[in-house]
Amino acid sequence: MRRAFPRIWPNVWVRDDEGGRLDMSQRVSLFVTCMVDQLFPKIGLAMVEVLERLGFSIDFPEAQTCCGQPAFNSGYPDEARAVARHFLDVFEASEAIVVPSGSCTAMIIHHFAELFERDPTALARVEQLSERVWEFSQFLTVVAGAEDVGAHLEDVATFHDGCHALRELGIQSAARRLLRHVRGLELREMEPAGECCGFGGTFSVKFAELSGAMARTKIEAIVRTGANIVVSLDPSCLMQIQGVLSRAGLKIRGLHLAEVLASR
Repeated sequence: MRRAFPRIWPNVWVRDDEGGRLDMSQRVSLFVTCMVDQLFPKIGLAMVEVLERLGFSIDFPEAQTCCGQPAFNSGYPDEARAVARHFLDVFEASEAIVVPSGSCTAMIIHHFAELFERDPTALARVEQLSERVWEFSQFLTVVAGAEDVGAHLEDVATFHDGCHALRELGIQSAARRLLRHVRGLELREMEPAGECCGFGGTFSVKFAELSGAMARTKIEAIVRTGANIVVSLDPSCLMQIQGVLSRAGLKIRGLHLAEVLASR
């Protein structure tokens, strides 16, 4: 029997310390996002490792594509709507959808409604489905009720708050609680942790100089912590940060939270 999920629709931020357990025997569907599919497949594999370790059964709908965010942010609502409708078709029967990206999760939870505001039938589908969509760290702490997933990594890390996870989803402490339970890992806060890395999708293309300046400011904050690893919930942020780190000749690694939690 399907259990009810804590409601996160509409326009309600889920506090990342709320309870709400899911039967561990239930099936979890992965929406891996374009970035993970094309550039960071190890993040998807790490998600599977962590979720299976917790006892979940994993489903990967092969018909999945994109959430429509690139088209939506670039001013192409019709194209974004078509992609969003496909997402609804693919995941409508899923019991829980877990996403390794704050920005893609925010797109589905908050902006699908904007795309379908004049289509009551589709909007009703969005409202029902959005209750079952979870960003990865949020799913672990809120739904699975887990903070210690048995990870072990001997290193020093700092955490970057992605804009969408922090500002649209209200996620701040979940990832940090998970990281503090990783055996051997020292977590050092950067200042400011919540400042944008400068990616912003097409923003980094249209405003390359400004994006680069923002990224360099973020790198300076990371370096000041003395950490060897920078962790984030968003692959897009990690791509931006890692690119600047590499060009600067710095040996600091960018890792998604799932990759850290998969470490043993």
